[in-house]
Amino acid sequence: MGFLGVLLPMIRLYLVGVRVLLYQLFNRSFTLPALPSQHGRVAIVTGGARGMGFEVARSLTGLGMRVIIAGNVEEEGLEAVTKIRNETKEGKVEFLFLDLASLHSVRQFAQRFKATGLPLHVLVNNAGVMMVPERKTEDGFELQLGLNFLGHFLLTHLLLDTLKRSGRQGNHSRIVNMSSATHYGARLNLGDLQSRSCYSSHGAYSQSKLALVMFTYYLHEQLAAGDVPVSTNAVDPGMVDTALYQNLCSPAQLLQRPVARLIFRTPAEGASTALLAAVATELEGVGGCYLYNGQRAASSETSYDQDLQTQLWKQSCSLVGL
Repeated sequence: MGFLGVLLPMIRLYLVGVRVLLYQLFNRSFTLPALPSQHGRVAIVTGGARGMGFEVARSLTGLGMRVIIAGNVEEEGLEAVTKIRNETKEGKVEFLFLDLASLHSVRQFAQRFKATGLPLHVLVNNAGVMMVPERKTEDGFELQLGLNFLGHFLLTHLLLDTLKRSGRQGNHSRIVNMSSATHYGARLNLGDLQSRSCYSSHGAYSQSKLALVMFTYYLHEQLAAGDVPVSTNAVDPGMVDTALYQNLCSPAQLLQRPVARLIFRTPAEGASTALLAAVATELEGVGGCYLYNGQRAASSETSYDQDLQTQLWKQSCSLVGL
């Protein structure tokens, strides 16, 4: 099972990738509608110093929002802040340190943010790593599960009360979870979430993105049942030309470079659906959706399994100490 346990997730992931590339070859990136002013509103964007996260942070600041870029490289974060400040005079932007691979850092970040007394209207859970060699977080979690999913799971929980207080009926606060088409090929193994029995970088990445979709749906049901003015959606940005692809296998890397120039979305195009979910008028009060290329789409069959969602929620709470 060892060899197959590595090979099958890789095959599933690359088959999904081919499907996405074919779609992008024949379909342009959608055009963002005019977005409403966000003056007086506050957003946090994880991984906001580079790639799609930077484009989201830049656009939200341009709409007049106060944006906190959360990241684990201070120099990079401060450079992003300077660049955005030089480009726009509309909103405010600042950097706050956050290492999503450390539950202690996530708790510190939440405490520091709450100490500012600011409201929170938009949380964009964007940061992520992709197909990395086997590594552990500070807390001993498989890195992709720990950073992509569990770190964001805890962060969302710790900021949920602030999001609830900041939202109003007719003007919801919003949570945006950045997933990926790779979740379609994922298998969620609750008995081995940490991929300890057989590590596949492809399988672990896909699983982390499936977990984000299932978390989105379960949280939406909880919020809707309580009539809480917070909506949450999962976003699939498509295949985007960012540094995430540096861990592809060698043949795929050789193909990726020319293909990326021709077919991949730009970071700004990749960010567009996240921006739609974060502030677009037509998604006011709309939650529990999987959004792709500006439209609602069906996620994987597994992602809708409510029993699995509940089990994942309970296990995640236990893992992060909630």
